[in-house]
Amino acid sequence: MRKKTTLLVGKNNTGKTSFAVLLEKFLEKPEHFDYTDFPIPIRNKVLDIDDETNIEELAIRLVLRIAYDETDNLALLSEFMLDLDPTRRNTNILFECCIDKKKLLRALPKDTKERKKFIENNLGGKFLVLKVYAFDDFGHTEETPYYLAHRDQLEEKARSDVRALLNFKVIHARRNVASSEDNGRGPKPLSEISTKYFRKRDIEANDDDDDEATESDGESIEKLRSMLAKIDDQLEEQYAEVFGGFLKSSGDFLELGDLKVVSNIQSQSLIEASSQVIYGETDNFLPEHHSGLGYLNILYLLLQIELCRDDFARRNAPLNLLLIEEPEAHTHPQMQYVFADKIQGLISQIPNLQALLTTHSSHIVSKSDFEDIRYLSRLSAAEPVTIKNFHTDLSAKYEKLGADGAALFQFLKQYLTINSAELFFASKAIFIEGTTERILLPLFIEIHDKENVGETSESGLSSQNISVLEVGANARAFAPFLEFIGIRTLVITDIDTTKAVVSEKTGNTSYSACPVAESSHTSNETLKHFLFAPDPKEKAKFSEWHRRLIDGTASSGEGQIKLAHQLKEKGYHARSFEDAFISINLDKIKARKDMLAGLKNRETLEKFSGNEFYSLTDQILGKKSDFAGSILYLALVEGESWNVPKYIMDGLKWIRKN
Repeated sequence: MRKKTTLLVGKNNTGKTSFAVLLEKFLEKPEHFDYTDFPIPIRNKVLDIDDETNIEELAIRLVLRIAYDETDNLALLSEFMLDLDPTRRNTNILFECCIDKKKLLRALPKDTKERKKFIENNLGGKFLVLKVYAFDDFGHTEETPYYLAHRDQLEEKARSDVRALLNFKVIHARRNVASSEDNGRGPKPLSEISTKYFRKRDIEANDDDDDEATESDGESIEKLRSMLAKIDDQLEEQYAEVFGGFLKSSGDFLELGDLKVVSNIQSQSLIEASSQVIYGETDNFLPEHHSGLGYLNILYLLLQIELCRDDFARRNAPLNLLLIEEPEAHTHPQMQYVFADKIQGLISQIPNLQALLTTHSSHIVSKSDFEDIRYLSRLSAAEPVTIKNFHTDLSAKYEKLGADGAALFQFLKQYLTINSAELFFASKAIFIEGTTERILLPLFIEIHDKENVGETSESGLSSQNISVLEVGANARAFAPFLEFIGIRTLVITDIDTTKAVVSEKTGNTSYSACPVAESSHTSNETLKHFLFAPDPKEKAKFSEWHRRLIDGTASSGEGQIKLAHQLKEKGYHARSFEDAFISINLDKIKARKDMLAGLKNRETLEKFSGNEFYSLTDQILGKKSDFAGSILYLALVEGESWNVPKYIMDGLKWIRKN
């Protein structure tokens, strides 16, 4: 049992919602299984079912592995423990939904079209059989899962045993909170659930016997109806007593200290219509449908968590499992940060709890511990979804990097949790070095799309789910991570050429920046890593590699990562982005020199001729970010059509198509 909330993250359509539905159907609503729950790859087999069909190949399955230690109460869990080995610390429960082949075949129409429609519309209920098994796979090393390879070793269990052991609750993402569109005429879900909360509290206060809960529920409604006949102050006094603690904690959570529930006697027919959640002064308040959806969503979540906590306490099962889907709905980033900070404190009050949270919010992920993240990955529609543990699985990859692995892994953890967690949800990524590229890349993408995407071709880069990250010279730290999550990545970086300089005093060799034509080395560790540079001590091999780096034939292979660095263009080979940009836009820059910020020595620019752009860049370029900002301004406002360095444009073409 983990003491912290586990985050399930991943791109769209990687199975987060399906996972929640699967848990709910097996643990709470087994009668709700139907044809649409069967995976798409096996549906044709389901439709073609006959006497020869192996029904076990078509089953829907869920395996829960439950860990325990000597401090746990194993009375109920022991029903699922098949091995008395005192060193064992886990047991397995298999849930299985199978087609009742004989019953289905007897009911199927003979006509092929009618048969297909019958299965699609009726496969559920009486045609499905749900069973629960315990099994022990200790020492199992075969590739085939134990529960398939050793069917005779499965021990069937009653569903009542599972319910006694495990209490499951889910708070779905499709939360119906009132909005301003309703104008107060529609349902008020927040007020309704607050009434439900009141009822539970009133039941507990009046009668602890669960068997009499229904009768007590009715009594509490009559009590409220009676109170509604009295003055509002008395009713609000009762509300304050019931909701006081919760609304205070919720108000602190949202920094709205004056949350309250007030009477609304204009409608007395139903309890749900007789109260509403407001904030502000009682005589001058905002009703529910005028409140921000973000606040309503979080309040709804908090009330749901309170109701789940009550149910967990009432059932008193040894294991509690709570799944919250996408808590970020309708909330702005700052509120997501607050939620991520405080949710753990709220749910930690629930005993014996394993909490799961699915999210698309990089803000929530960035506030979470690396150890709590599980990544759902699906490389293609034809492949199954895998769930990866970042802290254990990914750290093992970094360990293979040797002495630098631990430091690189530490950098990755800090970067993803502090700077950007967008990579967890991206389909593709572009890594850039610095501020200049960050300012201008959106412009370059727009130019790329105009030049390369026609009306009938595939979508442009601007409409793809691409995450752009400014990682400086640390792109190599992401190599195992990118392989781990399996997303295509373009790394735009400088060639950073250098040459050896021997000190006359010490005789030591250092490497200083120089034009590409004069170079023998590069200071760019990213290029060395991804393009497999040999040890510089092996001079002949390194010299050959450096030649291939210069002419663009040093390859990173056919993998998912492409390096884009400066190549010779129009007779000149630039060393940096600024060097490359100036070389292919010289005439435009001369014409706009008085409007470009970040320049110095403008007279040098006016007199320049030839192709010594490396020296020119050093002489005229002052603050790079100001220069980039001016380039962008002139493009967007003045309509200047800048040329994009070829290495960048080629890289953008690659990432669009791959």
